[in-house]
Amino acid sequence: MSDPNIPKDSVTPTEPVEPSDEAIPEAGLLGRVINSFGILFALGILASAFILMIEVVMRYGFNAPTFWAHETVIFINACAFVFGGLYVVARNGHIRVVLIYNHLSGGLRRAFDVGISITCLVATIFFGWAAWAVLVRAVWTPTGELRLETSGSAWNPPTPGMLKIFLFVILVMMAVQFAVLTVNYFRKPGR
Repeated sequence: MSDPNIPKDSVTPTEPVEPSDEAIPEAGLLGRVINSFGILFALGILASAFILMIEVVMRYGFNAPTFWAHETVIFINACAFVFGGLYVVARNGHIRVVLIYNHLSGGLRRAFDVGISITCLVATIFFGWAAWAVLVRAVWTPTGELRLETSGSAWNPPTPGMLKIFLFVILVMMAVQFAVLTVNYFRKPGR
C-alpha cells in the first residue's frame, strides 16, 4: 500500500539491491559451491587468531617463541583475503554506488548488470594473466626445474609460491563466475 503523502515520481521503480546471505541465483552452481567454502576460510581466520594466542603464551609465558606462527598466520589470512573477492562476487555483496542503480528500470538495470559483469570479466582476465606471469617465476626456476618460492626466513616455508598459485586459481574461478553472471543476467528478463 502506497503512502499518499509521497509523490508517485519519487518512488523507485524497482527494489533496492541488498546483499544476500547466500549466493545469488544468477551465480549458478559455481556460486553456491563458492558460498559453501566461505565457512572454511572464516574458520581459518579463527585458527590464525588461536595460533597467535599460542605464540603470545609461548613467547611471553615460557620464553620459547615459535618460528612458524607468524608466517602461518600471514598465509592463512592472505588466502582468506584472496578468497574473499571470489566469495563477494558470488553473493553480489561488493561495494557499489547505488544512488543511480536503484532508480533504474528493470530492463536498464539488466543492461547495467550485463555490462558490469563483462567489464569485471575482462579486468579479471587481465589480472589472471599478470598472476600467471608471477606464478611462473614463483614455481619454476629459470632452468625449468619445479621449485616453489620460499619465504627466506629461518623456517623457510614455500608459502609465497603456494599463495601465488592460489591467487591464480581464484582469479580463473572469478573469471568463470563473471562469465556465468554475464550469461545469466543476459537471459534474465527485465522487471
